[in-house]
Amino acid sequence: MEQYIEFIGNHPILSIIWLVIVFMLITGWFKSKFSAIKQINPQQLTLMVNRESAVIADIRPLKDFNTGRIANSVHLSVEKAKQSDFAELEKHKNNPIILVCATGMTASGIANNLAKAGFESVFILSGGMQSWQTAGLPLVSGR
Repeated sequence: MEQYIEFIGNHPILSIIWLVIVFMLITGWFKSKFSAIKQINPQQLTLMVNRESAVIADIRPLKDFNTGRIANSVHLSVEKAKQSDFAELEKHKNNPIILVCATGMTASGIANNLAKAGFESVFILSGGMQSWQTAGLPLVSGR
């Protein structure tokens, strides 16, 4: 215990940085546990589509969407989504909506917009299309 006190006394800036990192990790964990928006893996996505009529909304650029996408997914433009224009998804408001982006990073902001717009259950494919392809799951192409 004395070593910790000595370290904190000798390195106050490092100690503060360490406390901030721990705080951020704990806050992130609590947010993910109690958030209305959940991350799912490719297998869970497949089950939700098959059992709960989930709708897959792909927010990647149209060129990437046309090159290869998950079967029956709908393209949602990021620009429209950032403006909370979800006209394409309105008829699916009571169904689970699964957002898919390239790596799973961009979808969280749009997922929050969907939840604020009244969509009942919103999910994000963890790892995005990258995780789908890594799992060796099929893609469809064309329009």
